[in-house]
Amino acid sequence: MKGLLITFEGIEGVGKTTQVQRAFDLLEAEHPGRVVVTREPGGTRAGEAIREIMLQSGAAYIDGMTEMLLVFAARRQHLRELIEPALQAGKIVLCDRFTDATFAYQGGGRGVPEQHIERLQDMVQDGLRPHLTLLFDAPVETGLARLRARKDLDRMETEAVNFFRQVRAKYLELAARHPDRIHVIDANADIETVSAAVRTILAGHKLC
Repeated sequence: MKGLLITFEGIEGVGKTTQVQRAFDLLEAEHPGRVVVTREPGGTRAGEAIREIMLQSGAAYIDGMTEMLLVFAARRQHLRELIEPALQAGKIVLCDRFTDATFAYQGGGRGVPEQHIERLQDMVQDGLRPHLTLLFDAPVETGLARLRARKDLDRMETEAVNFFRQVRAKYLELAARHPDRIHVIDANADIETVSAAVRTILAGHKLC
């Protein structure tokens, strides 16, 4: 495909979504009309409906395997309806979470066997992988403290501390496994410092 898929990962409260928007502003200035921002689960009408099922506060218990299947159902539609056409058109797609999140949340957090996730990854993505991943990392306590400043928390954000520790550990394991693709950024720093780190990585890939 002609375009690039850049994914943004990290546990809740690390400022990831803010950095997606800042990266968009930076890249759009360099590549006008070529940058697309999206998110997972979501990105399409069907994906957003699945997101609502998964994240609504006070929702009934959802099994970890069920979560994984819902995520991949949303991802398949996302790929076919938005991501793949954008890449074919030569766009730069910035995606707030992608399959690394499935390995971290449903794998690390929920205990879904990694081979199940890998199998669905192969089925759903037809070999597509992110070209570049930015992993925003901070201690779980930091992320949760930032979350507490919000009024409304979704179902995932109300999980126990240990859940997020397992998620973070899996993210760091993935980064160690794929150092050429996944760049770890210290999200404990202030917003401007984090943005500067993002810019340096993007510049290193000749994107800005």
